[in-house]
Amino acid sequence: MTITIEQPHLGAVAEKKVAGGDPAELVLDGGFVVPDSNAFGDTFRNYDAESERKKTVEEFYRTNHINQTYDFVRRMREEYGRLEKTEMGVWECIELLNEFIDDSDPDLEMPQIEHLLQTAEAIRKDYPDQDWLHLTGLIHDLGKVLLHPSFGQLPQWAVVGDTFPVGCAFDECNVHFKYFKENPDYRNPKLSTKFGAYSEGCGLDNVLMSWGHDDYMYLVAKENKIALPSAGLFIIRYHSFYPLHKHGAYTHLMNDEDKENLKWLHVFNKYDLYSKSNVRIDVEKVKPYYMSLIDKVCLI
Repeated sequence: MTITIEQPHLGAVAEKKVAGGDPAELVLDGGFVVPDSNAFGDTFRNYDAESERKKTVEEFYRTNHINQTYDFVRRMREEYGRLEKTEMGVWECIELLNEFIDDSDPDLEMPQIEHLLQTAEAIRKDYPDQDWLHLTGLIHDLGKVLLHPSFGQLPQWAVVGDTFPVGCAFDECNVHFKYFKENPDYRNPKLSTKFGAYSEGCGLDNVLMSWGHDDYMYLVAKENKIALPSAGLFIIRYHSFYPLHKHGAYTHLMNDEDKENLKWLHVFNKYDLYSKSNVRIDVEKVKPYYMSLIDKVCLI
């Protein structure tokens, strides 16, 4: 699978200064209006709100935080980095996601294909000329096919959820941080310091992230030489890295390219998070556009 797409330029999107804030701070804003509440009537990413999802979500993070160790991630990257499970087209993979609901998500209880299309369509509306970003929105969660038997049928704790570096100290801003205390790495003196296995400014490409759909899809994109711009690959690998792009944690590991790409991730994240709703996308209506985009940039 090969993709060729024009490199993005930050100047191509609307820029404005933050009112009352740092005059040097750049805001990239396509006009998307953030809704007041999620599908359950609560604020987005509220992990303490009483809802039908609360118990499921907390149990997910308990299991995730205990089991996502440095050694586990290395094993998963070695096994799945070979890309030997199966071969499948992009839209075929998208349709597989009809079968799955993300146990880590407190904001939505709908099949994942809905989320992909909601994200992509919201981006397309505000950035009609940035087709690389439409495509990124469409495929950013495609790695969740790891839940399917064809791709190994991994448990949800090894596929979805917020991501974080392994091999260094777990930052307290991570959701349900308390459960990390049961992770073997939490007590490992070599892996529990600020830098752990890494060095300052080493670049996120050199950091092992908790294993899941983000890292898997990133490996797929690289191995298949998908020529998305650097920002697109960055979005795919780090869109669930909320400790970084929401709380500013782990910035000591970033290099200059990471910092530039983070601007695009902030643009993307708004659509990834706040486009979630119970309003269904007419799949057959939008499918021709996305198929034409896939045909344009993918040789599959």
